Amino acid sequence: MALTSAFTSFNLPVKNVAQSKAFFTGLGFGLNPQFPENEDSVAVMIGDNLQIMLIQQAFFNTLTEKETVDTSKYAQMTIALALESREKVDEIVNTAISLGGKLHAEPEYHGFMYHWGFVDLDGHLWAINCMNMDTAQG
Repeated sequence: MALTSAFTSFNLPVKNVAQSKAFFTGLGFGLNPQFPENEDSVAVMIGDNLQIMLIQQAFFNTLTEKETVDTSKYAQMTIALALESREKVDEIVNTAISLGGKLHAEPEYHGFMYHWGFVDLDGHLWAINCMNMDTAQG
């Protein structure tokens, strides 16, 4: 069964909301005006229907009884985005690096998919892709 929603959102714990906000808006993502911004969180739209909530680590810890992942040691997930062109993939990864992010992977081309990745300021892994579905489907 597929769910219908206005948008999908996921929460990312961050050390500094203001710095992470600057990083993601520097990548060209906009803020979601429907969510009030404060020192504990900010909502960033990374697609028409996809939002990330950047939540200050101490506040994030009040939302769960589980221990959060130390991203300097462990990967909890990779956030994958599909963009419209190889040039846009290169642009976003290069911009992420210029804003203080780190490379996660070297660029790879698999015929139907171009892939490159970065690590954001808080150690979250991002896989940025461009896919040619015509080639992938044969």
